[in-house]
This record gives sequence, C-alpha cells and structure tokens, in this order.
Amino acid sequence: MENETWTHPSYIPHYLLRGDPFASRLSKEADIIAAFYICIIGIMSATGNGYVIYMTIKRKSKLKPPELMTVNLAVFDFGISVTGKPFFVVSSFAHRWLFGWEGCRFYGWAGFFFGCGSLITMTVVSLDRYLKICHLRYGTWLKRQHAFLCLVFVWMYAAFWATMPLVGWGNYAPEPFGTSCTLDWWLAQASVSGQSFVVAILFFCLVLPAGIIVFSYVMIIFKVKSSAKEISNFDARIKNSHNLEIKLTKVAMLICAGFLIAWIPYAVVSVVSAFGEPDSVPISVSVIPTLLAKSSAMYNPIIYQVLDLKNSCMKSSCFKGLKKPSQKAKTQEPGENSRQETTNIHDDRQ
Repeated sequence: MENETWTHPSYIPHYLLRGDPFASRLSKEADIIAAFYICIIGIMSATGNGYVIYMTIKRKSKLKPPELMTVNLAVFDFGISVTGKPFFVVSSFAHRWLFGWEGCRFYGWAGFFFGCGSLITMTVVSLDRYLKICHLRYGTWLKRQHAFLCLVFVWMYAAFWATMPLVGWGNYAPEPFGTSCTLDWWLAQASVSGQSFVVAILFFCLVLPAGIIVFSYVMIIFKVKSSAKEISNFDARIKNSHNLEIKLTKVAMLICAGFLIAWIPYAVVSVVSAFGEPDSVPISVSVIPTLLAKSSAMYNPIIYQVLDLKNSCMKSSCFKGLKKPSQKAKTQEPGENSRQETTNIHDDRQ
C-alpha cells in the first residue's frame, strides 16, 4: 500500500528502458564531436580560471571584499572544469559511460555542487552591487569578515543541496544520451518525494537566485538613471567612487548574464523531462543544452581579460595626455588620479 501511495505503478526510469543505462544513444561521430568540444572548453576554462586564482592569491593579503567573491567564483568554475570535464570526454570517446554508478553519482554531485556554488556566488555579488549602488551607506560597513561569512554561506548552501540526493532525497542518474550524469529529474514522475525534490531544487537553486539577480540589476538600472543629476553635484572623489561601482556592476551583470544564458536552456529541458510525457525531449535535442551549460565556466576569464585590455588601453591614453601637465594640474595632484585609475583597472577584474 505504501508503495502504491508514493510511487507511480507504471513508472520505469528512462535509463532502464534501453537495457544498458550507460550505453551512448548518440552516434559515434556525435560523441567524438562532443568530446572534442568539451575538451577545448575544459582546457580554456581550467587555464583561464586557474590564472585568475593564481593572480589573486599572489596578493591575497590585499584582497578587497568584492575580490574575494571573484576568486570564489573562479574556484567554483575551476572545480567544475577539472572534476567533470575529463569524465565526459573519456566516456564520449569510448561511446559509453565508463565509471559505473559510483562515478555517475560523483560526477553528478560535482557538477551540481560547483554549478550551484557559482550561481549563489553571483547572487551574493548582485546583492552587494545592489546595496552599494542603491543604498550608499552599505559600503561604509562592509569588511573582509563579512565577505568571509558570505563565502561560508555559499559553500554550505551548495554542499547542502548537492548532498541531498546522496542521502535519499532525490538521486543522480545517467543523462538520456548516456555519456554523462545529472540530477534525476525524472523522479518527479515516480513519487511525491521525487516531485518535492525537483520543485525544491528548481526553486532554491534556480528560480530564487535568478530572481534575486534580475531584481538587483533592474533596481540598479533605475537607480543609476534617477540619480545621474544627483551624482553630478557631488565632489570628484565621490563621483570617482560611484563610477568605479558602476564599472564593477557592469562586469557582474555580464558574468551573470553569461551564466544564465548557458544554463536556462538546460533548465527548461530538465523541467520538460521532469513533468512532461516520457521521451518528450528527443535525445538529439537534450544533448545541446547540456553542452551549452558545460561551457558556462569558460566565460568569466574572457570577460575579465577583455575588460582588462580595454582599461589598459584607456590607461595608456591617459598617460599620453599627462606627458606635459600644466602647473595648475600639478597642484591638483595628478598622481592621485593615476593611483585611482590603477585601482579601477585592478578592481574591474571582479
């Protein structure tokens, strides 16, 4: 009776419908293309995020609170690159998942843990941007210890949700195409417990963080537009600080947009798989959002590098304009402006 109450009697897991749960359902040619694609993505992501981590660790004693969030995001992106990509690449070349159920659960856990950690880090960053732009007094009390508390929260939050499937609430299972593993979205069709798990994951690990991110940046846009005249009446130091916050906000917006663009198609396909008819998503369609989501960790180092090159060019132009400063300009301490510009360039890496 209990089984009839909690489990749908006609439910059969998708990975048992074809006999071997780890056999690829793609062609060998498609698996090879996917393997090369993920191999390139993995190398670029690991190299780029590793470089960001190395450069920030070199000056760890001087890191500001926002920079701690930047390096935390790089750590999550680096982790998903080195723990997940090799499994997928090797299995795709072999035309089947090679690491059994234990490897499947580890792969699924690592992908969800690092992916969730990245999203929650971006959520904290978006809140930080919102408070600094829309509530100016906030910036006067944010200290390193507050940033460390935020980091602890991010890691515990990601670890909690990623570990739930390992202790009985939810599960990790092979993807429909066979050479990768993920959350078992299909449990929503099997039991009330499975439905509650899928709904909780969607809300707390996608809808809520994405909603906070969108709310934060929409409010920032309205604030910037409404306060343009107000800021123009402030002195130069306040205006410089405000301009720097706007630059950092633009970087954070680009990072969040890249992440959401990469993951939302995968989330849509997962929801359709969870609550739609069996096999409602063709295998050839399901693999494309998966590959797109796996590329998300590569974008951030590119954003940092592009903005760094842009600011380096701006810096060179400024230096050209300061070759022959007037006596009046000297009395205004142009060196102070140079130091501020250098700080802005470094901080734009956030």
